[in-house]
Amino acid sequence: MNQQYDAYVTAALFDRTGKAAFALGDGTVRFETGESIEAHDGAALGACLHPSGQGVLTGGDDGRVVWSRPTAAEEVAALKGKWIDSVAASAESGLIAFCAGRELHVRDVKDAAFARTFQHEKSVADVAFDPKGRRIAAATYGGVWLWYARIAEQKPAVLSWAGSHVAIAWSPDGKFLISAMQENQLHGWRVADEKNMRMGGYPAKVKSLAFLSKGQLMATSGANGAVVWPFAGSTGPMGKQAAEVGFDESAMVVRVAAQPSGPWLAAGLDDGRVWASDLKSARHDVIKAEKGPPITALAMTPDARRLAWGDEEGGAGVVDIEP
Repeated sequence: MNQQYDAYVTAALFDRTGKAAFALGDGTVRFETGESIEAHDGAALGACLHPSGQGVLTGGDDGRVVWSRPTAAEEVAALKGKWIDSVAASAESGLIAFCAGRELHVRDVKDAAFARTFQHEKSVADVAFDPKGRRIAAATYGGVWLWYARIAEQKPAVLSWAGSHVAIAWSPDGKFLISAMQENQLHGWRVADEKNMRMGGYPAKVKSLAFLSKGQLMATSGANGAVVWPFAGSTGPMGKQAAEVGFDESAMVVRVAAQPSGPWLAAGLDDGRVWASDLKSARHDVIKAEKGPPITALAMTPDARRLAWGDEEGGAGVVDIEP
């Protein structure tokens, strides 16, 4: 499937059936099967899969969080006058989290009355659940704040590091938390003892993070190839060197997607190309060879059989990867 939409592609996602959906800058959610849902009066700023595995959650500049399925849209939350920059969800706990300015909000898909609001000193740029869906990490200026999702009154654990933290990811075992910063670098912590991990050397800003191979590896954008860090063992990447996959001096990797339990890694480039690699066999497939606008969204199914991409001018595609 190749499609040309009328707006920037904010996110590409696969539901639990392996069908793709795209959240767009015009506020619509477009499904691979042809349906279009008008989710927001304005742009969709962030998106994630609903905890049920069905449909897409989006946050918009209209202050709404919306659950879109091919047949309908349902409002999950509305904060008048706010921008919902980032949304996250946990299939394990059934919780949804989203940030608006300095606030982190939590909702429960099975309990309409449940709501939590956590305040920060600075604006929150990104949110992420730990693997069990019990704790939420909030990226902000000066570090990452950790909250227990269901507890109303609490003092957060603060993982401090100077600078602006803009995107975060938990390792699949919950032991490490990695943050992409406004500068051209990553920072990480071993959560148990708050041990710092400097992960620098990037020529560009890191916009995308993805764990693969059962958490043994983590891939990032921000270089001429996909940067792959080793995470095996109790110390993770500490004292280890990263490898670069698919190096191409003519372009930069701006998005990555990966197979959580296997060796497949995909990358979207700033010249519109897309590739996928099996890191175990060294197989390298060019998925989209023609150049064009920078890739802004990338997703891979858990079995690594399908890949979806979108670009900043509304181009989108879904491709089957032959085993």
